[in-house]
Amino acid sequence: MDDTVVIALFRHGLTEANKRQAYLGWTDSPLCQKVERASEEYDYHFSSDLGRCLETANRMFPNDKAHTMEELREMNFGGWEGKTYEELEDDSEYQLWLSDSFSKKPPEGESFDEFSERVDFGWNKVIDIMINLSLNKTAIVTHGGVIRAILSKWAPMEKGFWEWEVPHGKGYELIWNREDLRRGERCTLLREAPLMANLSG
Repeated sequence: MDDTVVIALFRHGLTEANKRQAYLGWTDSPLCQKVERASEEYDYHFSSDLGRCLETANRMFPNDKAHTMEELREMNFGGWEGKTYEELEDDSEYQLWLSDSFSKKPPEGESFDEFSERVDFGWNKVIDIMINLSLNKTAIVTHGGVIRAILSKWAPMEKGFWEWEVPHGKGYELIWNREDLRRGERCTLLREAPLMANLSG
C-alpha cells in the first residue's frame, strides 16, 4: 500500500453569505451549519487561510493544525464580493461577466486564468511537500471553485468546471499510484471522502 497516495479535498461548511447566495471569495462569513468530523486519518492537513476554511478544518480534524496556504483561496470577486445576483443584475459589466466568466474579469478581482494559475501553483506546492515528506494521505480544506478547478484537471474522468457538484462540508478523495502522481498524471480513482455522521464538531 506504500505506493498508493490519497489527497482528500473538502469544501468548507455553509456560511451565512452562502445562504444568501452572495459572491464569497476573499471576504469571509461565519459558518452556519454543523460540520461533520472526518472519519479517516490523514498524515498532513492543508487549508485555505480564510476563516471559514480554518474553522471547518478545526472541526473536521480537531486534533491537528492545518498548514495554511493563501494559494488555496476562492476566486477574488473584487467589487462584487458579498453581493447577490439581485443586487448586481442591472450592472452591465456583471452581465458581460455572466455571459463569459472564463474570459471576463470582475472589477478589482481575478480573471479565471489568474485564479487557475494560482490554484495550480498551490497544488504543485502540496504535491512537492507530499513527495519530499513521503506522505501517503493528505487532506485539503478549501473552496468550491478551487475543488472544481482541481477535479477538472486531475480527476480520472474529464468534466467541465461547472459539471462538478461540490456540496458544503463534503469532499472527494483522489487516489494515485505514487509514481503517477510524481509524473503529473490524472488520478486513477475518485470517491466520496468519508465523514463521521451525527457529530457537530
